[in-house]
Amino acid sequence: WGWRVPFVVGVFVLALAWYIHTRVEETPEFRRAERALAERERSETSSPLRTVLRHHLGTVLLAGGSFAVNTATFYIIITGVLDYTTRELGMERGAVLTVSLCVSLTQLVLIPASAALSDRLGRIRVYAFGAAGIALWAVPLFLLIDTGSLLWLAVGTFVASCFLSIMYGPQAALFAELFTPEMRYTGASLGYQIAAVGGGGLAPFVMVLLLEATGTSMAVSGYVIALSVVALASIKVLADRARSR
Repeated sequence: WGWRVPFVVGVFVLALAWYIHTRVEETPEFRRAERALAERERSETSSPLRTVLRHHLGTVLLAGGSFAVNTATFYIIITGVLDYTTRELGMERGAVLTVSLCVSLTQLVLIPASAALSDRLGRIRVYAFGAAGIALWAVPLFLLIDTGSLLWLAVGTFVASCFLSIMYGPQAALFAELFTPEMRYTGASLGYQIAAVGGGGLAPFVMVLLLEATGTSMAVSGYVIALSVVALASIKVLADRARSR
């Protein structure tokens, strides 16, 4: 019956989304853009998707590249590690699931904290710190997991989760700020979905292939590091563009 619980919780999330949509005002910049669009003739308004793909494709791809490591690492920790520890290391499934749940719950505190920190230090700076942390922790993460100890599994995944939270916190605001108000919904959504499919959707599959092909979890660490490098390179380009405006 447990699989039904998230759907029940979703009812409350829907209510929260409705409350935010009806009670929280848009930014002045967005309201000005909305009024400007309303003044134009409907026939003159082009498709936001077409405009984004024509004029902002590079930014969309950079946004996706910057976030793929986050979604990939998340699904590796949540689903890939569960399969790896139970099938390859012989760990008890219920215990591993408990560790995963407890580690995930810590994000309830860490994500808002990192979001607040990005308000002070800047989105890109906090975001880049998280990406660098994931790259540095990729090898220790699987060295700890390979011990077969629940304690070290918890330590390894908790630290990885901290770096993920550091990226998750400022991500929504960072993506929104990459685009003009007119293109914000479409551009940010496309960037996120590219990362979700290319990073998170393929990560468990790639992890299994790497383990079978190499016989070592260090190959998975290398995969995470490679995505981190892509993320840091994308962030560097985005930062340079922001400074040149």
